[in-house]
Amino acid sequence: LGKHGEARGQTVAAVVAPVLQSSEAASRSMACELLGNLGEAAEQYLDAVAACFKDTEAKVQIAAVVAMQKHGKAGEAEVTVVAQYLKHESWSTRRAACQALGDLGQAQAAEQG
Repeated sequence: LGKHGEARGQTVAAVVAPVLQSSEAASRSMACELLGNLGEAAEQYLDAVAACFKDTEAKVQIAAVVAMQKHGKAGEAEVTVVAQYLKHESWSTRRAACQALGDLGQAQAAEQG
């Protein structure tokens, strides 16, 4: 990103991080996703993202796992959390879990070369 891009990324991360505490699940999910995409600029907020593993909403948990995986910080236990949603009653939650597991698999394959 360069020096200016990193500073902007850190500014965006600082603005987005409080949204992880929103009363709206969609907002928390999007905040996880965005922080996952910000790379090093979001590093200081990863504990808050990890706390979303225990969110009451499946989509937020899934988004948190994917975000942490993008930072190389999601392990097998977290992937198991996502996999349990493949049997969820909501088709959109099942779809989100499938997409997340596919993304996690692609990331792992890329790491292995």
